[in-house]
Amino acid sequence: MRVALGQLQIQWEDKKANLKKVEAYLELLSERKTDLFLLPEMSLTGFSMNVEKIKEKQGESLEQIQRLAEKYRTAVGVGWVKDEGEICENHYSIVAPEGIVLDFVKLHPFRLGGEAEYFRGGDHLFHCELGGFCIGVQICYDLRFPEPFQILSRKADLILVPANWPAARSGHWKSLLKARAIENMVYVAGINCAGEMGDLFYSGDSRLYAPDGTKLKKDAICLSGCCAQERVFIYELQNDVRRYRECFPVKEDRREVLYKKLQEETQSYERKK
Repeated sequence: MRVALGQLQIQWEDKKANLKKVEAYLELLSERKTDLFLLPEMSLTGFSMNVEKIKEKQGESLEQIQRLAEKYRTAVGVGWVKDEGEICENHYSIVAPEGIVLDFVKLHPFRLGGEAEYFRGGDHLFHCELGGFCIGVQICYDLRFPEPFQILSRKADLILVPANWPAARSGHWKSLLKARAIENMVYVAGINCAGEMGDLFYSGDSRLYAPDGTKLKKDAICLSGCCAQERVFIYELQNDVRRYRECFPVKEDRREVLYKKLQEETQSYERKK
């Protein structure tokens, strides 16, 4: 499977301009017969809390992405904001030419950034089959919480982490992506935005790790006139997760019943204190 990570500078709250850029990159990627083009979290607006401006009742952005997926015969991963009345949801959807194959809601709103005031966390995990891979998603801040990754990795071979992760914490981003790949023995793709957005700077640092933590090699393309950090990275992937797990069978030594028991015992002890 040929996967492209779109490390784009997102035009702040400007869906029209960002859709135009997405199509320009899809045009370039069509020459390389890309199977999956992945965009960062909140792909067409940036990490904005101006929900009255960016939220969507019917997934209007998905309709536009569907049109592009059909036109360029590739699947596209896109982040968007769903209007749920008094509060919103931070979604990431994979849209194939035939329709939506995965739709996921961010589990952990980023409280420090004010996200928890406007967004509620999701409570479901999903996966889909694409290009010979079983694919799951976690969004940005979800990367700091390892338990859902373990659950996803029971079926998933590739876990996507679209993000708006500031350069100030880029060390955490790189370390956690690599750790999630190693501890779950899956491919992990981090898709971050780039350049100046709002009052923050994003260094990008998008990358794809193999199940043993190896950072994979890639090709890169960019549009003329883009910022220095903006790039689209292209990877050729073969699903050899089973081989990794057979060679080093860590998963077989997990003790899920014990972990649950230890958690219950710890909670009981804390109550007694």
